[in-house]
Amino acid sequence: MTSPYDPLFQPLEFAHGLAMPNRFALAPLTNLQSHPDGRLSEDEFRWLTLRAKGGFGLTMTCAAHVQRVGQGFPGQLGVWSDDHLEGLSRLASAIRAEGSVAVVQLHHAGMRSPKELIGQAPLCPSDDEKTGARALAEDEVEQLIEDFVAAAVRADRAGFDGVELHGAHGYILAQFLSPEINRRTDRFGGSLENRASVIYRIIDGVRARCRADFSLGLRLSPERFGLRMGEILQVAAKVLADGRLDYLDMSLWDVTKEPNEDEFKGRSLMSWFTELDRGTTRLGVAGKIMRPDDALACLQAGCDFVFIGRAGILHHDYPRRLRDDPAFQPVGLPVSAEHLRREGLGETFVNYMRTWAGFVADD
Repeated sequence: MTSPYDPLFQPLEFAHGLAMPNRFALAPLTNLQSHPDGRLSEDEFRWLTLRAKGGFGLTMTCAAHVQRVGQGFPGQLGVWSDDHLEGLSRLASAIRAEGSVAVVQLHHAGMRSPKELIGQAPLCPSDDEKTGARALAEDEVEQLIEDFVAAAVRADRAGFDGVELHGAHGYILAQFLSPEINRRTDRFGGSLENRASVIYRIIDGVRARCRADFSLGLRLSPERFGLRMGEILQVAAKVLADGRLDYLDMSLWDVTKEPNEDEFKGRSLMSWFTELDRGTTRLGVAGKIMRPDDALACLQAGCDFVFIGRAGILHHDYPRRLRDDPAFQPVGLPVSAEHLRREGLGETFVNYMRTWAGFVADD
């Protein structure tokens, strides 16, 4: 029996590595559930493996920090030490056993690292008075690049199918891209090419040092945090066309919104990226994709796949439910804490969701 949602259940091949069995990727979601030293917890293991079991074609971890001092929030999964390998290997194996592509998102919070969490001033491309962050020395930028690549190698060793670089939402790679935040005068500042060179060199390093069939994605956001839409379009066009990435993940806050900058208004933010030449590189999008019609509309607009966040919190088996019942719609908000527990969220994650306005009903 055919369904209008059949396009969402077509496989998607990448230039490197495994194909996604469908067009649903679990978005990288902060959940605060890992151990203080970055080791995987049982709660985080259950949360992620349930999504793989529930039919997500690609299951991505939360942002996992590549340096101890790059931690952005409590209970963050770590990928900066071989001490993390045991948990990462167990997680990769369990996700892959469910037929889902297993991916770690690599992250460094930069100036958004809380001082009280990392025990020192946070790091940034340039000194930042508001956050108390200090500028990285040139050799520290080189070490940052190396630690991103080393984290990818570690994920490869653990058995993951690939990694995604977190270059969005004002974290350190986005801080390098921002001409407001990055005021360096050396080879990592000034021109867009210089500011983006950290990302380009990490991509080159991952490709050189991970196995040939290891997939590589990059998350970008085109607005906020001092970013300029025109510049992000240039970076997106370059990484889409040159074939080193398997996919670009555009985090758009809301896939239906118009751009903030006046010169780009009059059409959807998403449309500026779907029209770029992408060669063999795939394009995924994230941003308030809740209903099946929202996901389908993204494919019809020219995207290759979608990242599901809130709806994946609400339903661990969102893809499977839709596959079995074309009339499926996600539950309305707010939901009870007990609903979230049934969907595999540990108590720490449930309490975190209470901080999202209108998400969890009062007990």
